[in-house]
Amino acid sequence: MSLIVQKYGGSSVHSTERIQRVAEHIVATHQQGHDLVVVVSAMGDTTDELLDMARSLTPTAAARELDMLLTAGERISNALMAIAIQSLGTEARSFSGAQAGILTTGTAGRARIIDVVPDRVRRTLDRGAIALVAGFQGISRDTGDITTLGRGGSDTTAVALAAALKADLCEIYTDVDGVYSADPRLVPDARLLEHVDYEVMRELAMSGAKVLAPRSVEYAARHQVPIHVRSSFSAKPGSMVAGAPDLPSAEYSSVIGVAHDASKAKITLGGVPDTPELTTRILQVVAGIEAELHFSVQDASWTAQGRADISLVLPAADGPPTLRALRQSCAELGIEDLRYEEQIGKLSLIGSGLLSRPGVLATCCETLAAAGVHLETISTSDIRVTALCPAAQLPDAVRAWHTAFDLGAPELAVVHAGTGR
Repeated sequence: MSLIVQKYGGSSVHSTERIQRVAEHIVATHQQGHDLVVVVSAMGDTTDELLDMARSLTPTAAARELDMLLTAGERISNALMAIAIQSLGTEARSFSGAQAGILTTGTAGRARIIDVVPDRVRRTLDRGAIALVAGFQGISRDTGDITTLGRGGSDTTAVALAAALKADLCEIYTDVDGVYSADPRLVPDARLLEHVDYEVMRELAMSGAKVLAPRSVEYAARHQVPIHVRSSFSAKPGSMVAGAPDLPSAEYSSVIGVAHDASKAKITLGGVPDTPELTTRILQVVAGIEAELHFSVQDASWTAQGRADISLVLPAADGPPTLRALRQSCAELGIEDLRYEEQIGKLSLIGSGLLSRPGVLATCCETLAAAGVHLETISTSDIRVTALCPAAQLPDAVRAWHTAFDLGAPELAVVHAGTGR
């Protein structure tokens, strides 16, 4: 008998018909003798619909109240799933994140899990019942307020519960058959990856691959929780995310995949004094408002000696508040010019040993030029090459890199529904 934590994304529970189908799968797994904890996301586009309702009332709704509002979506699907399982003759009990012992920081909208005390979940399992936990949410240990974990928070909920309960496996059910070498919605011949190590999966997730949330991969790596990514629409074996497999030799170089993210904003700070202290202070301003900094490039200024230009790339939602914070600090930081751009695309080639593989950077640049993609900035590391380009050109850029590095598969990928989460 194994203890398994399963998570079902919004497309998997989009309707009551799909909830019924998932419930049948859950019960079948339970009847095989497994203890089961199930984490569910909100149904379909419920979270976006709730946000639209709030925005129709005011564009400046309090973050605390938005958390109270948005957590309702997961509680609805969680309770419906419990009802569906009970209708099949199996005992099940649903819990909110707070009831399941998910303790978080107090930051509304993007709280972080600091502890999991799953006493009620454990008692439910000990009775032989299925425990269902609403994803994406918890309760602040300091304030007692309900909090949300940000986009993809249900993945993190599932991994955190698996770690706390010492589960044998965490299964993430989504609308694609596993982790692919690129988004199969853009690249029909994307290759299914049977095994992905934590480091590569984290880079794919951070670079825009939606199949797993970045924080869930970080949590899994820290606690060595194996994650099985598979489709709730097919019986295919999916992808296993775990520790690095045994390699055939000490020297290993490989291109794994291409990830992209069209929802970026760029802030360029011109004429900043080129000193480590000022750079650190700028980054502290960004950290002070808890913005997510995904990419940073610093170059010597073309206009003045001893000055630098710094470009910061962030999620589009973090762009305006970061811009306001930096504007308030312009005089203190010596910023001469501040520019803001939206609809910035980020394209990343992910692999291992890339710096030791001759010609990778040249191929990246030549391929984008041949595809007519305007390359704004490019940076390299041993596991990632990241380029910025206009968001509208990202589909062409993804397909071009995928083809250039021969990542395609002979069979076309299947996309069952939704967005890949």
